[in-house]
Amino acid sequence: MASTLLLAVVFVFDLIAFALAVAAEQRRASARIAQDANSRYCVYESDIATGMGVGALLFLLVSQLLVMFATRCMCCGRALSPGRSRALAVFLFITCWVTFIIAEACLLAGSVRNAYHTKYRAVLSANPPSCETLRKGVFGAGAAFVVFTGIVSELYYVFYSKSDEGVIPTRDTGIRMGAFN
Repeated sequence: MASTLLLAVVFVFDLIAFALAVAAEQRRASARIAQDANSRYCVYESDIATGMGVGALLFLLVSQLLVMFATRCMCCGRALSPGRSRALAVFLFITCWVTFIIAEACLLAGSVRNAYHTKYRAVLSANPPSCETLRKGVFGAGAAFVVFTGIVSELYYVFYSKSDEGVIPTRDTGIRMGAFN
């Protein structure tokens, strides 16, 4: 039977990761061009989205690690009993890792790109500096994949637990050796 406590903890961590990713999308850095006596330069307003993105990344990582430790990452421990639950557990295991890697990549790329600020000034007669900022939707895509990862990882844990409960049938070869008289 799947542990309800583990499912609840994983759900809460995924919910926190989702909330942080959505907040990071709303608070990503914005820039404006400022001017002093001889040059124009970029002024960036908010940098809190970087911390929120890293926080979402860490909460999702902890959630994934909890599920993988609980299931021994499907590679350690005794074999699962054959059947539909095992097949679904294997499929969900692979899907869980794919969505996790995509979510982590979105959150990491968004955090790094949001923290990047151009550090040069342009002379007044030249073109204005390009104040590069993070594109809309990077943290949003990360948040969507956090949801996908949360759903798939919890389903994986449930099907793994269901498959782990069954007794592995012993194989009977049908040929038995008797005592030699």
